[in-house]
Amino acid sequence: MRDPYEILGVPRSASAAAIKSAYRKLAKKHHPDSNKNDPKAAERFAEINSANEIIGDEDKRKQFDRGEIDAEGKPRFTGFPGGGARGRAGPGGFETYTFRSGGGGPGGPEANAFEDILNSMFGGAGARARRSAGAGSGAPPFEFDTGGGVGVDLDLNVSMTVTLEEAVKGGEKRVRLPTGKELNVKIPAGVSAGQTIRLKGQGETAPGHPPGDLLITINIAPHPHFKVDGNDLRLDLPITLYEAVLGGKVRVPTLTGAVELSIPKNTSSGRTFRLKGKGLPKAGSTSSGSTSSSTTIGDLFVTTRIMLPDGNDAELEALMQKWRDTRPYNPRSDLS
Repeated sequence: MRDPYEILGVPRSASAAAIKSAYRKLAKKHHPDSNKNDPKAAERFAEINSANEIIGDEDKRKQFDRGEIDAEGKPRFTGFPGGGARGRAGPGGFETYTFRSGGGGPGGPEANAFEDILNSMFGGAGARARRSAGAGSGAPPFEFDTGGGVGVDLDLNVSMTVTLEEAVKGGEKRVRLPTGKELNVKIPAGVSAGQTIRLKGQGETAPGHPPGDLLITINIAPHPHFKVDGNDLRLDLPITLYEAVLGGKVRVPTLTGAVELSIPKNTSSGRTFRLKGKGLPKAGSTSSGSTSSSTTIGDLFVTTRIMLPDGNDAELEALMQKWRDTRPYNPRSDLS
């Protein structure tokens, strides 16, 4: 993945507000709903969201700037304590590590640390690091006994960012593996953030072992309009002053198409309306202890925000002055 600063088009010295503004502009411009005839729009949108997840978060941005995580948010290997291991990039983008043992003696702390590392790598279930008989005479200091049923982890773990619409409706998306291989992955409808998709046999391979699996962790990109609240969605709906005073019907976007909402007369800014069944699907279970494939749909909560027209309006100002003089009221009386 490219540098997140470069993706959002901001300098490294950019303020949090500048990053947020740049993200919103790019997300709106490249959202798949606005670019239905562009097959690469979803890919650009996902890249923009991934960049924002790194430098739009204060803590992750500091970690990235210090070199502690990469552009995908993954920790960078910085070596084991005391310099006992050094890593370098190997074939396929993986890191290889060279261990050294000098300075600790046959029972020194580095030897113990090395054995701890081996135990963590091989699970301690039959893998043993043993002192070579010639360790003190220039021979390799350790030999490995990999007999006894050592498990080889050939699974690959990657993350995939999908839009809210893709999470609800499902679809197909291309994912690039650390090995450089690319796959088309079917996204099931109703997938949730943090859920893992397992693709059998698409992991690493090793002689004498069955291929590992590909584990894809799903991330849902922030939506420019909707906010996810568990199983529900929340939306701020701009309305005009006259719609708030006189009432009327306004169109409200949902993930399954726009619907009409009736705004009652004298609706204040901040009033919330509930649209049942317009939220996110969530797999549930029936009562009486038996599981089923029934699905519960969350709700959409729409909060009105009264918006005044841009610029000065002499007639509106005159009307408000007359209203203030003849019908004064104090909406903050309960705050005193």
